[in-house]
Amino acid sequence: MAKIALKSVTLQGKNAEIRQKDILIEGNRFVRICESLAPQDLDGAEVVDCSRFAVLPAFYNGHTHAAMTLLRGYADDMPLQKWLQEYIWPFEAKLCGDDIEIACRLAVLEMIKSGTVFFADMYWHRERTIKVVEEMGIRASVGVTFAESLMSPEAIEKNFEFLAAHTGESERVRLAVAPHSVYTVGENMLKRCAEFARAEGYGVHIHLSETLQELKDCEKQYGCSPVRLLDRAGMLDENLAAAHCVHLSDSDLKALVDSGTTAVLNPCSNLKLASGIPPIDRLLNAGAKVAMGTDGASSNNNLDMHEEMKLAALLAKVQGGAETLPAREVLDMATVNTARAYGIADAGEIREGALADCLLVRLDDERMTPCHDLVSNWVYAADSNCIDSVICNGKFVMRGRHVDGEEEIKEAARACAKRLANS
Repeated sequence: MAKIALKSVTLQGKNAEIRQKDILIEGNRFVRICESLAPQDLDGAEVVDCSRFAVLPAFYNGHTHAAMTLLRGYADDMPLQKWLQEYIWPFEAKLCGDDIEIACRLAVLEMIKSGTVFFADMYWHRERTIKVVEEMGIRASVGVTFAESLMSPEAIEKNFEFLAAHTGESERVRLAVAPHSVYTVGENMLKRCAEFARAEGYGVHIHLSETLQELKDCEKQYGCSPVRLLDRAGMLDENLAAAHCVHLSDSDLKALVDSGTTAVLNPCSNLKLASGIPPIDRLLNAGAKVAMGTDGASSNNNLDMHEEMKLAALLAKVQGGAETLPAREVLDMATVNTARAYGIADAGEIREGALADCLLVRLDDERMTPCHDLVSNWVYAADSNCIDSVICNGKFVMRGRHVDGEEEIKEAARACAKRLANS
């Protein structure tokens, strides 16, 4: 079993005290965190000098569309429905499996470089996404997408067959039932997805209450809000990860809290598409489960969870006051809360027994200097360029800012995007 010994790494306790510790990783777990590792702990281990680094939890991206990296900057500065219907969906119709694999590699590269080791995806050609995740060494919840307005009945049935066979699941890859939204999936299909997910033990991942137009159309068609429609369909429960949750009535909010649903916030995308500002303070005050994601690179326009985390903290303070959503709590939203939302109960934290996912952050970076409070510096001062190395599942996936094959990945994406734009 492979062993990594991280020597003299900086950690911060709950009361902001900064401590030097050693960390031993065996296999894919943190097995020991102590003042000094014993000689027998170091036997057979790769010893890494971490005296210049702080160890922090790696990010978990709770909602994205990885292959949309190919559409970065393709259609900007317009509202969601126009953006989707007139630009994004027509472009996506050109994509084949090879294109999506190239795009996913670029997305995973970007996520690793910015400290993310897990993403919850909702897209097409899920086998290609699974392949890339397995090869590049990170984690994912790969949504099997349902969109009645964009798919044939035969394709929908094939999706259920794929899920029933639990195809592609592994130590680092899990599947999710992913009805796109209430405006692409009807009530009967929502009920079927909910019942199927429950029977097969899957989580559900959906866009929810993203725009005022979505609320207006849902009320007209179904006589209720999107949240209440999901409640009626039996979809609201602790296994639902609902992306966006921008427009919520008090009744909607209570339904989310009572059901144990996790709201996955994507403030950068919501602001860029002028969809609105998620009610972060109201969600927190109500006791809702709150996680975080980036959305796709075509609406964000990056996959940087650090940027998302800082923006969420600042928006929450404007809404609820300066004491709302302090640094440690927003870091939890971007790490452990998101891991738990997707059923990974033992990740997103630096503790003995947890999955060995972490970041080595440079303490000698000017943005980390001085260091009165490590977590404060990380959330408010730093950016993802402060990350030196990334460990996922007990293995380095980035080291010294280098990811294997990164130049080839970027060149392939450039060529693919150019070809598609000219087709």
